[in-house]
Amino acid sequence: MRGVGTVLALVVLATLVATFARRWRIPAPSLLVVAGLAVALLPGTPEIRVSPEIIGLVVLPPLLYASAEDMPWRELRAVWKPVGVLAVGLVLASAAAVAAVAAVLTPLSWQMTLVLGAVLASTDPVAVTALGRRLALPPRIQVLVQAESLFNDATSLVLVRVAAGIAVASAAADWGSAAGEFLLLAGGGTVIGAAVAGVITLIRRRTEDPVLETVIALVTPYAAYLLAEIAHTSGVTACVVAGVVLGSRGDRLTNARIRLQLHAVYGTVVFLLESVVFSLIGLALPSQVQALADGDRAWPLYALAVAATLIAVRLLWLAPLSAVVQRKGGAGRVNWRVPMVLTWAGTRGVMPLAAALSIPAVMKNGSPLTDRPLVLVLTTSVVVVTLVVQGFTLAPVVRTSGIALEPDHTAREEAEARSHLAHAGLARLEELAELEVVPDVVLDRLRRGLTARVEDARDHLTDSNGAEGTTTESADHVYRQLRRDLIAVETGELQHLYDTHTISDVTRRRLQRALDLEEARLTDA
Repeated sequence: MRGVGTVLALVVLATLVATFARRWRIPAPSLLVVAGLAVALLPGTPEIRVSPEIIGLVVLPPLLYASAEDMPWRELRAVWKPVGVLAVGLVLASAAAVAAVAAVLTPLSWQMTLVLGAVLASTDPVAVTALGRRLALPPRIQVLVQAESLFNDATSLVLVRVAAGIAVASAAADWGSAAGEFLLLAGGGTVIGAAVAGVITLIRRRTEDPVLETVIALVTPYAAYLLAEIAHTSGVTACVVAGVVLGSRGDRLTNARIRLQLHAVYGTVVFLLESVVFSLIGLALPSQVQALADGDRAWPLYALAVAATLIAVRLLWLAPLSAVVQRKGGAGRVNWRVPMVLTWAGTRGVMPLAAALSIPAVMKNGSPLTDRPLVLVLTTSVVVVTLVVQGFTLAPVVRTSGIALEPDHTAREEAEARSHLAHAGLARLEELAELEVVPDVVLDRLRRGLTARVEDARDHLTDSNGAEGTTTESADHVYRQLRRDLIAVETGELQHLYDTHTISDVTRRRLQRALDLEEARLTDA
């Protein structure tokens, strides 16, 4: 009962802190870490030990899947080359740099410095997605940061497995087998994730039960993760691939009512899991510090040195890469503020913590792995430093850089898209009027509503004000049926605007949700 009470108290605390973070426009992960650390330092707080099974199996799959499902496929295809360079090259460079610095400064053995470098080499998709939700970054930059954090985990996890195997066995590194293991993990995870997405697509196309659809959506990330892990491939990669594939097809698999329900349910699940997991990071640090040996008391200096190393390597890697990409894109002058924003957005989070917790506690000969506590402390403390320092300052850095989209830009894009949708609806309405099969009172009511939307779009307003008319019950029925038909036309026009690069994915999702809400209201009427 005490354990259950602790969990419930943690959920309540995390939810309250995350709620206030949203209200105060403070990055929730950063505030949650600080709150967790503050609570852990209070007298009488029970010792919190984070289980690797809870993080790796319960928390990670839905959070990874949700981040991947939000990934716009069009922008992802546009940035896959730099994402590939970052997901492999930058991870290897970061791991090597951290291992070198740790070997010089810390008392860790050379084997465990490799483990530390591998654990901290990748950015974290959960933290990056959570921090970036409220930042008005250009679509390609947002997708680049998010995609890198999703796809660099396969490289990092392979390095962790190889480095942990070296540390446990006290053996030399076999880099040939490491390359083969990387192909197995990444390739196998990709195949399994795509297969799971294909099966789920077939099932969801034949299902219109909201409860069953919700259960399928909640089970999908766990199915992809577990099947991949059972096959000794990358569960993380399988989750990400399944999320990207299903996210690109989500609007065509379900109706408006189910999409709205899935959005509400998954939003609640992600909110709770993110709130709890970032609180746990802060709560776990004091107990990890207590497990350190007396000779490791300089860990704060080690952690700051490692965090600074990660930031420096990331900037040195991104600066020339950004220059090359901008030159190839036809930019006359290289914008050096872009790599600075990309560097500052590379926070660490849940994934490094899960990787560090997976390190075996004993060696193959049965003796304890004495350096493991220091690796855990350094990993957690570097995560805390990046989430707090970079998390709290990322928004000012983005604003100072001048690359953030102005609110007027988003409002104009959305208003223009609404105008296009309304004109598509009016064109369809005129086709129906020529057939003379629809009562004039219904046509007039629909026409007034669509015309009002066009006028609102001209004034750059985001709310539509449909005019109300008094009709008979039969006319109301015809009105609802025709309005649903027009919503289908507007949905097709919305997809066309996105496919032709007229609007961004953010605008597409926002307008699709507005259409879904209206269609659901018509169905309930």
